[in-house]
Amino acid sequence: MTCVIKLGGSLLETAALPACLAAIANCAGPVVIVPGGGPFAEQVRIAQNQWHFDDVAAHRMAILAMQQMALLMHGMMPEFAIVADAASLGAASQVKPVLIWSPQVEQLDEANIAAGWDITSDSLAAWLAGFVAADELIIVKSAHVPEQVSLQDLQRQGVLDAAFQRFAAQAHYKITVINKDRFLSRHD
Repeated sequence: MTCVIKLGGSLLETAALPACLAAIANCAGPVVIVPGGGPFAEQVRIAQNQWHFDDVAAHRMAILAMQQMALLMHGMMPEFAIVADAASLGAASQVKPVLIWSPQVEQLDEANIAAGWDITSDSLAAWLAGFVAADELIIVKSAHVPEQVSLQDLQRQGVLDAAFQRFAAQAHYKITVINKDRFLSRHD
């Protein structure tokens, strides 16, 4: 039973990231972590606003931000393996129960994933969950997430990115969007 867990980059700013990684280490695998871009992606937004470069360049830079977060997470939890090729995640999970996906621009381009801020690590996690035929996608956020709220409402509130519904529409996996505190209380 494969579980994809997207850890929002804002978890780094709230200091919840180490606790979330430790909780995942205790989960029954296989687990694939999708890192948000965090402060690295925020710097891309700032630079784009200042220098007015196109969304293609910004998208590629935001993917690099996710790669930086993957390296950061691996540095905190060296027992987790980083895997760049989404097609290799299944085989890699046989060796390590917890993997960190470091997305590659070329693979996302081949999958026809458009460049733009409507597609963030939320949508990429939904895409990956479908690609690896995951049983569940858990999106962990710093933001308040009411327990009984639809994905559409979370999208309207800006908790999920604007493209998320498109990527999750054909999901054959369970989707849970959860606040970091509830996530951690479930894994105590």
